[in-house]
Amino acid sequence: MSAPTVSVIIPTYKTAEFIAETLDSVLAQTFTDFEIIVINDGSPDTPELESVLAPYQSRIRYIVQSNMGLSGARNTGINAARGALVAFLDSDDAWEPRYLEQQLAIMRSDPTIAVLYCNATTFGDPRQAGRLFMDKHPSSGPVTFESLVTQQCNVMVAVLAPRDVVIAAGMFDQSLRSSEDFDLWLRVVRGGWRIAYHREPLVRSRLRSGSLSADTVWMCRHIVRVLDKARDEMQLSPAEAAVVARRRAHFEAIGRLHEGRQAFFSGDNAAAVEALTEANAVLRRRKIGIALLVLRYAPNLLRQLYTARDRFIFGINTR
Repeated sequence: MSAPTVSVIIPTYKTAEFIAETLDSVLAQTFTDFEIIVINDGSPDTPELESVLAPYQSRIRYIVQSNMGLSGARNTGINAARGALVAFLDSDDAWEPRYLEQQLAIMRSDPTIAVLYCNATTFGDPRQAGRLFMDKHPSSGPVTFESLVTQQCNVMVAVLAPRDVVIAAGMFDQSLRSSEDFDLWLRVVRGGWRIAYHREPLVRSRLRSGSLSADTVWMCRHIVRVLDKARDEMQLSPAEAAVVARRRAHFEAIGRLHEGRQAFFSGDNAAAVEALTEANAVLRRRKIGIALLVLRYAPNLLRQLYTARDRFIFGINTR
């Protein structure tokens, strides 16, 4: 069999209810020279997953492995890929029909591009449905080490890239269970490869409460790990080291902010005050200061205000 142009790598873990929509979006592509590699990362819903995958068996390569996390699953797909290019797609997301066609056209028109990402339309969360990824996670200017660390540029994991570049950059770090893509992009730009983007929303990105990306404390802890790794393993200039230190403090504070929020909703007011106070020592946000004042003297009032906001503004429980 001749090798396809693109290998589409789809790790799956507890997403049996979503993956048919994901696969249908790939099979609906206007560019058709691709293979689909689905990696079952030791998912506990395997019987349901394999029932859903049964109609697709002739169109996919299906790999089952013990749970290794997203990094390990994606690396399995990279190692199995036959295409010169790899495209990463989460098993609860989807592509617009011209995703591959347009991404390939851009990369072929500019051979300096090693990794290409685009915009996305969010769905799944009624509060944010229809919003664009780059409205919340902007990209401005060139993608550099500093612009990644400061979040001036935010790279989606749904990228198109040459397989050999991903391998040369070290692939995904399997010791990381989150923010593994952020770590890889830092290594890509430090290796001298160019990451580029455009603003057309060719991806549909699902927001759901059960995903790791929805756990802000978890995410912040892993971003801090990635920044520590960059500090310890990369030869940073004094300016780069200073940026990493500032952003590390920022993400630690964001993590403490959400730990305080969790403590508040669980009824541990003392822990909430401690965490929010530590967070605001770095963030210095007026709203947090007001919330701390109310929390100290009228915690029940603060809970009532949150409940009213959820009921009358969002129409859902945001806790």
